[in-house]
Amino acid sequence: MKKAEPAAPAGLLLLNKKPGLTSFEALRPVKRALGTGKVGHTGTLDKFAGGLLLVLSGRALKLSPWFFHCAKQYEGVVRFGEETDTLDPEGKVTAKAEVPPPEAVERALSLFRGEIEQAPPEYSAIHIDGKRASALARAGKAPEMKKRPVCIYRLELLSWESPDARIRVHCSSGTYIRSLARDIALAAGSRAHLAALLRTGVAGFKLADAVPAPEDEGTALLEALKPVDRGIISRLGLPHFDLEEGMVEKIIQGKPLSRVLGRASLIDAGQDPKPGKAAALFCGDIFAGIAEEETGGDGKNGWRYGCVYASAKDGACAGL
Repeated sequence: MKKAEPAAPAGLLLLNKKPGLTSFEALRPVKRALGTGKVGHTGTLDKFAGGLLLVLSGRALKLSPWFFHCAKQYEGVVRFGEETDTLDPEGKVTAKAEVPPPEAVERALSLFRGEIEQAPPEYSAIHIDGKRASALARAGKAPEMKKRPVCIYRLELLSWESPDARIRVHCSSGTYIRSLARDIALAAGSRAHLAALLRTGVAGFKLADAVPAPEDEGTALLEALKPVDRGIISRLGLPHFDLEEGMVEKIIQGKPLSRVLGRASLIDAGQDPKPGKAAALFCGDIFAGIAEEETGGDGKNGWRYGCVYASAKDGACAGL
């Protein structure tokens, strides 16, 4: 009889990705340190970029959908005078223009605060007719990059050393800072590309709390793996239900949520919820899963399982 493999360590790791690595390459030392291939990140950083990469492992991978919609914070360097095909320092120069004065840059920034329409870069992972836009671009085709709504919560000029403008951005998920650099330059009567990018935050998670990937197979990454708890859930902006004792086993068994929730009330996280209402399920200190609100055939709202996180071991530990 084949021996069962040990469960992969479950939790969240805040990783400081180095520029020059793809997000996939940055996960290799994590997989070695945790001893599992069940590892994934929750938002790609371009190869030239560095900063905060949120990494989920083991059972925590079930939570990926609730990380994808998180707002993000960046600091970047917009280099005026040259635009590249990739809109970053790795591309070929496709257009040149005079470097604008800082006053023009400041005026241009004011046009991109709030809700805007943005066209993603041609060199991106977005799929068009079943193929990545970047693959089409490399094949010499010109993919049609339709504009889509994004929100820029904060945009400011940190410093100006011609031809470089260092900016700080707080934006919604789906915002491309490369496209933002391109559009700011055009609005200032110039051309530009994003010369450097550092992701400093995702939702309530900060780069200052991240660990660098070690050069060797040390234990730092395993020690930095955070179990999913109320702190992590609250940073995601999710409200939660505090359930009665004995409910973890019922959730594991897939009992209807109408029975599980009982008299539990929804406790607001005090943050902006993500699209599509969802709530965490806690029984004491045990994180049991995610519930999602849905409208039934009778037109009334109810709850369904988004994911079940708790395992039989969690139920046993709770004395259930």
